[in-house]
Amino acid sequence: MRHLLPHPGLSAMLLIVWLLMANSITVGGVVLGGVLALILPKFTQPFWPDRPRMRFGRPFFGYLAIVLLDIVVANFQVAWLILFRRNRDLRARWLVVPVELTTPEAITMLAGTISLTPGTVSSDVSADGRFLLVHALDVADEAAEVARIKTRYEARLQRIFL
Repeated sequence: MRHLLPHPGLSAMLLIVWLLMANSITVGGVVLGGVLALILPKFTQPFWPDRPRMRFGRPFFGYLAIVLLDIVVANFQVAWLILFRRNRDLRARWLVVPVELTTPEAITMLAGTISLTPGTVSSDVSADGRFLLVHALDVADEAAEVARIKTRYEARLQRIFL
């Protein structure tokens, strides 16, 4: 099976993106998207020599659910900050988050998650990949916010990326 699907996650994503771009689900669209989803990862396989091992079961879907929930909640929090608090009351901070993740893909997923959540943006990764620079819109306690990022996102990513 691994020979036929060298990157099952990429194949699934390609099929879904193809169907979304087609804007309809037809037999021909599914067949063509399926063929592309099988062929493209096979041709790109030499460019992925050190593919990370991931767990796509319960840890992955739990992480996805938490991230989606946090995005919705953060949208309301940022809207409240913008509408009802004065700009001088905001406590914008730069946070340095120590990262224990080891693979570049896991670090990228952490940085992307932080940037997707309204009110925070990952700005930079240190050259050695051990620290992430994050800008947060409103932070009362820097240490608590760093701990929240580490427990809420990084710990879950460590369970996904083996």
